[in-house]
Amino acid sequence: MSLNAFLSQNVKKVDEIEIVVSDRFVGEDGKVVPFKLIPITAEKDEIIKNECTIQKIGKNGKPEVKFDSVAYGRKMTVATVSYPNLNSEKLQNSYGVMSGEELLPIMLLPGEYAQLQKRVQEVNGFKTFQELEDEAKN
Repeated sequence: MSLNAFLSQNVKKVDEIEIVVSDRFVGEDGKVVPFKLIPITAEKDEIIKNECTIQKIGKNGKPEVKFDSVAYGRKMTVATVSYPNLNSEKLQNSYGVMSGEELLPIMLLPGEYAQLQKRVQEVNGFKTFQELEDEAKN
């Protein structure tokens, strides 16, 4: 068996994908403008997880670890969306927010945001709830 398939130069590159999150975002040409997604690395995912994990002293002085899954979902989505640049100051200013994580729930309707997050999970290699459920049945 050869390790060649695992060498960096031989690994299949992941293409950026386009998804239409909403027909509300229309370009100057009148066409719907898609979002573009590119997966993050496992290293970036670890950084985001660490940013969303809080360690504090709990009851009786015992340390507690809490994970903020909402913050994690937002940060992962912002990191995966390559277009539009959700960290753009101009875009954030137009919605009156100061971060990509604040921008998403204001810019998108709940269903649009849910669809975007689902696709972000898929792009990053996470199985959807439906896929996990189907596997459990088999």
